[in-house]
Amino acid sequence: MANFLLELGTEELPASFVKEGAQQWQRLVPATLSEQFLTNESIHVYATPRRLAVLIEGLPLQQLDREEEVKGPPASSAFKDGKPTKAAEGFAKKQGVEIDALEIRATDKGDFVFVLKKIPGRMSADILAELVPLWISKLEGKRFMRWADGDLKFPRPIRSIVALLDDTVLPITLVSGSDTIKSDRISQAHRVLYTAPTPPLSKGGTSLPTPPLSKGGTGGVSIPQAEDYVECLRAAYVEVDRAQRKTQIKAQVEAAATKQGGYADITDDLLEEVTDLVEWPNAVVGKFDDEFLMLPPEVITTIIVTNQRYFPILKNPDFPELLPYFITISNGDPAKSAIIAAGNERVVRARLADGQFFYKADLAKPLEDYLPKLETVTFQEDLGTVREKVDRLCKIANLIVNQLELTAEENLHIARAALLCKADLVTQMVYELPEMQGIMGQKYALASGESEAVATAIFEHYLPKGAGDNLPQTLTGQVVGISDKLDTLVSIFGLGMLPTGSSDPFALRRAANAIVNIIWAAQLPVNLHQLLAEVVAKFTAARPETSAELLSQLSEFFLQRIRTLLQEEKNIDYDLVNAVLGENDPEYTERALRDLLDALERALFLQQIRNNNTLDMIYETVNRSTRLAAQGDLDKVELEPKTVVKPELFQKSSEPAFYDALVQLVPQTQLSKQTRNYQLLVDSLTEIAPTVSNFFDGPDSVLVMDADSGIKRNRLNLLGLLRNHARVLADFGAIVNRF
Repeated sequence: MANFLLELGTEELPASFVKEGAQQWQRLVPATLSEQFLTNESIHVYATPRRLAVLIEGLPLQQLDREEEVKGPPASSAFKDGKPTKAAEGFAKKQGVEIDALEIRATDKGDFVFVLKKIPGRMSADILAELVPLWISKLEGKRFMRWADGDLKFPRPIRSIVALLDDTVLPITLVSGSDTIKSDRISQAHRVLYTAPTPPLSKGGTSLPTPPLSKGGTGGVSIPQAEDYVECLRAAYVEVDRAQRKTQIKAQVEAAATKQGGYADITDDLLEEVTDLVEWPNAVVGKFDDEFLMLPPEVITTIIVTNQRYFPILKNPDFPELLPYFITISNGDPAKSAIIAAGNERVVRARLADGQFFYKADLAKPLEDYLPKLETVTFQEDLGTVREKVDRLCKIANLIVNQLELTAEENLHIARAALLCKADLVTQMVYELPEMQGIMGQKYALASGESEAVATAIFEHYLPKGAGDNLPQTLTGQVVGISDKLDTLVSIFGLGMLPTGSSDPFALRRAANAIVNIIWAAQLPVNLHQLLAEVVAKFTAARPETSAELLSQLSEFFLQRIRTLLQEEKNIDYDLVNAVLGENDPEYTERALRDLLDALERALFLQQIRNNNTLDMIYETVNRSTRLAAQGDLDKVELEPKTVVKPELFQKSSEPAFYDALVQLVPQTQLSKQTRNYQLLVDSLTEIAPTVSNFFDGPDSVLVMDADSGIKRNRLNLLGLLRNHARVLADFGAIVNRF
């Protein structure tokens, strides 16, 4: 068995690609080896800002010989009168076998010619030489580049290739125009910490000398054999194991924060990014002046984390109060930590001083005074200014208020928050730090004497900012947030700029998801169908002929998002989602949009009764009734048997029994509908199931499709009524039998 090492040495890679590239190879390498019938004991992918590597252990030196069955032409064209035709001869020649090796076998499509080929195993070295260029070319990511004058694309220029099969260099050549890179065993050490070449290891050696820290420069590291890769690079001050590097950074940051008497604020995103910015992490503590602590903690954190990629230190892990320190992860010489800290401190001090100036300048006037300046900011070229958007969302908020029938105080808070929610966009702080929108609006609103409800809503109306983010918790924030997102959806859709594929520049899918999730989480009885119709009517007032199409597009878009949320976030089976939302059923789709809470409750309830097998008890009778009822002409709303069924046409005792059961079902269904207690309906349907089964298959069963049209219609109406009662819960015709 052999070990194979491939390392691509590059110029500094974007941090976002380091992890992404490693993950792609973790999927691609095993898959392509399997396709080539090459087994292995383990595959390790390593990545740093200057390299991407894979170590494959336990590879066979050669593929195993194997047999492969190949299907040829039909027997009728391969042989005539027992003699091979040119078709058979050509097939045999192509497969490298004699005519005698051909076999005729029967298949579903007739007799065909087959051959069992013996394929000798190829040498692994030859296969790997073919796979390496494939592994490189298959990597994907943003902003790949070409260099020299060639066509080879990669996030940054490739400068070296290490390719070792055990201790032998596997010859591989990459060509990018005039730039030719040939494989060898020389990797690159840390840029700063290492200069001397690493002494060779003994065969399978484990002892590696630790090179002294240098004063700068770069050096090549000779890798004796593939299995020595990690330790050779580690001795050259390069930690190629990304997981190990991440663990070291976290431990160093926590230790440094503890030494300063605080707690490190380590976010997952920052930790992931910093891990891919360094090859040999070294935590360095910096300090800033206490006077900057008068700034809102979010401003300091944004400057330190978002702009500088440093870790702030908290006084208490549960509160945002900061200590005047930060931690940076250096890729430099630990002996120079004091110099590195001083340089970082100068940068942070300048950024915080700017923030302090902006904060004081912004507080010089109340938040409301910034509203006129919104008229100078374009929301979208064809939709006017942000101030015009604010006017639109204020009107939408009022429509929602009217639906919810809120108190005068709640109405006042919502109207005020809607008016001020975008005012901070034109403050100096948010202009310089766009990430602070909403956050600074809340701060400035409180400083301007606005109520807590209004200030909180200004912050919350932007939520959620992404997948997994918090939803607004206050009613004011929820209403203003829905209004803002709905205005964006209607306006952008109104311009015909619908999301396509992965292209969604205005994040319309996220906006629709947020509206639905806010309504669900806050249990808001919002009639989205009515709200969409009203907002669309206002938007298309100047061209009312476009209203119907726009409303249809938005309704379908929301139904798609509801469907996705129910399946992916609520884990509802796809057919149960179809049963709640309907498939090409306007009544059901409109019902879902009119009452999102009811749609969610019905979907969750259906999943519950499927999981506890209650659904199985009513599925067969209801589904059978639904299928047959489709051949009748009874509408899908009628529930009262006395208006559509004629008892005088009954011929079998199962018919009046069915009729009486439906009469008794009416009040239960109506109560279930009014109270949304669908268990009442299911219990009643379970009780009626034996009666329906007797109607179909019992000793006194009937032929539904009777030759007499009146009797047939009467029986179809009985089935249609049962279908209609069941439709109060779901369209059982869309539910798939699991057995």
